[in-house]
Amino acid sequence: MIRQNNRKWIGSLLLLLTALVVCSTPFRDLSSFPRELRLMEGSLEQLRVSMPVMGTLVNSNPDILHVNGTEAREVSVDLSKPMSVEPRRAGEANLQVKWRNIPLKAVKVNVLPDLRLYPGGQSIGVKLQTAGVLVVGHHLVNNGKEKVSPGEQAGIHVGDMIVKINDMYINDMNDVKKLINEAGKKNSPVQLLVVRGKEKLSLTLHPAKDQKDEEYRMGLYIRDSAAGVGTLTFFDPNSRAYGALGHVISDVDTGQAIVVGDGQIVQASVTSIEKGQSGNPGEKFARFYNESEVLGNITKNTQFGIFGKMKDEPKRSYYNEPLPVALAEQVEEGPAKILTVVNGQKVEEFDIEIANVVKQHFPATKGMIIKVTDKRLLEKTGGIVQGMSGSPIIQKGKIVGAVTHVFVNDPTSGYGCYIEWMLQDAGINVRQTPQSQGNNPTTDSAA
Repeated sequence: MIRQNNRKWIGSLLLLLTALVVCSTPFRDLSSFPRELRLMEGSLEQLRVSMPVMGTLVNSNPDILHVNGTEAREVSVDLSKPMSVEPRRAGEANLQVKWRNIPLKAVKVNVLPDLRLYPGGQSIGVKLQTAGVLVVGHHLVNNGKEKVSPGEQAGIHVGDMIVKINDMYINDMNDVKKLINEAGKKNSPVQLLVVRGKEKLSLTLHPAKDQKDEEYRMGLYIRDSAAGVGTLTFFDPNSRAYGALGHVISDVDTGQAIVVGDGQIVQASVTSIEKGQSGNPGEKFARFYNESEVLGNITKNTQFGIFGKMKDEPKRSYYNEPLPVALAEQVEEGPAKILTVVNGQKVEEFDIEIANVVKQHFPATKGMIIKVTDKRLLEKTGGIVQGMSGSPIIQKGKIVGAVTHVFVNDPTSGYGCYIEWMLQDAGINVRQTPQSQGNNPTTDSAA
């Protein structure tokens, strides 16, 4: 009985000691010590072990990194104090922390080239030309005998993109009208190349003559362009690449992402704002300004916005100098700013709070939840409104992301995406060195 009690006592003591060790600061810091670390040139990072002993830090590549201000390969370090890691140039290095030649932790450090961008905030007018014509509905043609929809009979669905008629690429409704009339007069069918999602289909359509106006019809409602207003997020002075909106442009009728054939961005001026309320997202109203002065082209429309090249640096920037960017894992909960326009063309800075960050290792939308705290902006707009999407988010002097959506039931709050994912779609890869070349039930609306 005494032995059994001793075993229980020893077991309880071991459990208590284990709990104390696991809950201790050194154990937590050692457990949270990263296996891989990405840093930008010119930045500074601190690593913590928090063990009350002296140790050694081995640096595989002092040309890439300096540790505690030295370029030595082995550095004697006080493990109870933070170790400063300073990237010197782009490349890769490995750091290993030892205690009495016993390896404790190792971290691979990727140093990325310094990247500085002009944050946007300017309102822009968006003009998109589709890569083909988008089918947004069916209609019936009265041919004198019956009412038919040749397009529906041919198996064409709403959301399909017609890219060819009789081996001729088309992206203009006037071209479609001309080709269908020519085929109808010859009493011959037309061969259509249709894109449906990732499929390409070859379909045959027999045009029907409308008894009313003697024109031949497909029995389809089609669209070849889209236009709207959004906000510029960033401009890269080196590549002249830009990103805007922070979310995909979808067709208003089909909900399908618009495939870009051609496109332009122009200046826009905010004329008025409908204030957001619970259940009713607000909206910026703007007019295209000086449309003859094209700011840039549009080459991509992705889940993270629109992208292309600008001819010149954007005008009316809030900052005179470009800012560094933050990697996804460097964004923190806490105070931040957004840049946006609420009147005319003046870019202003407003206070927000990053309420929640989602750790993302691969591109995904809704990376952070943001809340407007600026009294001026709340008074003017009620919070986040449609047309504000793409407004850059600035934290600690770095561009960290862009506003993307507003919560329908709480216009003071919404989602943001990380700038890293926008840069990737713009062709600016910040995930590799030159050498190595979630569910939320809250209803939301695109801002």
